[in-house]
Amino acid sequence: MPAIPYGADPGGAPLSAVLIHGRGRTAEEMIGLAERIGLPEIAWRALRAPGGSWYPDSFLAPLDVNRPQLDRTIARVEQEVRALEALGAPRRRIALVGFSQGACVACEYVRRHPRRWGGMIAFTGGLFGPDGSVWEAPPLLDGTPVLLSNSDQDEFVPWTRTHETAAVFRRMGADVTLELYSGRDHVVGDEEIDEARAILRRALTGLQASPAFQEES
Repeated sequence: MPAIPYGADPGGAPLSAVLIHGRGRTAEEMIGLAERIGLPEIAWRALRAPGGSWYPDSFLAPLDVNRPQLDRTIARVEQEVRALEALGAPRRRIALVGFSQGACVACEYVRRHPRRWGGMIAFTGGLFGPDGSVWEAPPLLDGTPVLLSNSDQDEFVPWTRTHETAAVFRRMGADVTLELYSGRDHVVGDEEIDEARAILRRALTGLQASPAFQEES
């Protein structure tokens, strides 16, 4: 299914962002998050999961339980990234933004495709695998700005996994912001939106000032 476009044109935008919704949620809801964040200079693209879910079980289950659906999902994100590249947006100017199940997908995608990205925002998510998992962490993210946020009482994503994920991305060389919101429900709160906006603004400022962007423009 094609992504829903919102905001600027990727060819001329300093930053594009792939939006990945949660289980049973919609691409339109992720466009709503983009509207809350603002930043009209970003080219947003919201993906749709077949049947409303990116993978069948908990992200904390053994990896084989969620294959092959998870692998197909990662391939779908890569397809969208390549489509943005074809429109003139290199990966250093592409961000991944997900909520819940979509946040877990964003984390897994970036871990499997380690390089300098425009950014990653994971609202209530973490890396896949059961307790005790160990993740490969090649130090190739080269300062990619990353936001990981969660509640201390989320029913789907334990704070411990979000904390572990932050440590993995730090080892990979990301510039990680980790935020805990005590008592927050399974939603994206206004404070998280503010934090995401600040991180994306910093990314935009850095990209627009870079000689590479000036040459590409």
